[in-house]
Amino acid sequence: MTSTLVQHRPHAASASSAQACERARDWAEIQERMLVPLYEAVYERLEVGAGSRLLGLGCGSGLALLIAAARGAAVSGTDTNRERLALASERLTADGSAAQSARLFEGGARAAADPALPLYNLITVFQPIGCRAGDADGLGAALRGAVPLAERGSAVVLTGWGPPERCASSAVLRVAEGHSGRTRPDGGTPPTHGRQAVGGVRWRPALRDDLEDVAARAGLRPDGSGRVACPFGYADVDSAVRGLLSTGLYDAAVAESDQGQVEKEITEALHPHVRPDGTVWMPNVFRYLITRTP
Repeated sequence: MTSTLVQHRPHAASASSAQACERARDWAEIQERMLVPLYEAVYERLEVGAGSRLLGLGCGSGLALLIAAARGAAVSGTDTNRERLALASERLTADGSAAQSARLFEGGARAAADPALPLYNLITVFQPIGCRAGDADGLGAALRGAVPLAERGSAVVLTGWGPPERCASSAVLRVAEGHSGRTRPDGGTPPTHGRQAVGGVRWRPALRDDLEDVAARAGLRPDGSGRVACPFGYADVDSAVRGLLSTGLYDAAVAESDQGQVEKEITEALHPHVRPDGTVWMPNVFRYLITRTP
């Protein structure tokens, strides 16, 4: 069985789609690997391997799924970003890959429902919450669709940013917050409410109980937690800017200003983290919370 990518929407080529493909490629080639210590810590703690039937929500370009498959797990993933999913399909169907039986779906959790297959016994959400206003609400909605697809008592892993004082990247991410209410280059002012950014999205510092609050609202029972060091390291400033932009955390800032201005401000914010050899290094801590389905 080969990896299956389910498409749900028509898609026309355009300049914006070309940029989306470039951002997805930067995510896959530069940024996604920064979270590998988080993936591996969770899999080690839960002893993921043969017998694990994993559903990855927001699976991106599939690196976490690939690592789980290499441990013997049967993996499925969903994401709303079709460009990242296309890269995941390429990665998971590579010759000799342990994940050739992976199943990928564009959309939310319900897209992965298949009454002909066994229920999942592990759900992971490796898209860290805690830096985007409203992301906890979005995760709650995703979990409501995912929990019915899992066996009773299955592990559901939520992840988030650690305390801002433990994350060197926090100061750089604040660039995304600083554009709310600014005048655009065309002279217009984007619609805002207080510090609310375009599309209802803005950066915010992570809160201590973000993950626990989501779990409580979703009816999930906490069953352990941990912190993992995930330093962001880049070959140079250009790679750092491209990698950070690929996260999507700056999209509202770009819409409210322009990409050149945002890139300039990110570059300035990165200066304290540039080493003498030109590489960029930012120590960060991420959290994970293990919960159980009712």
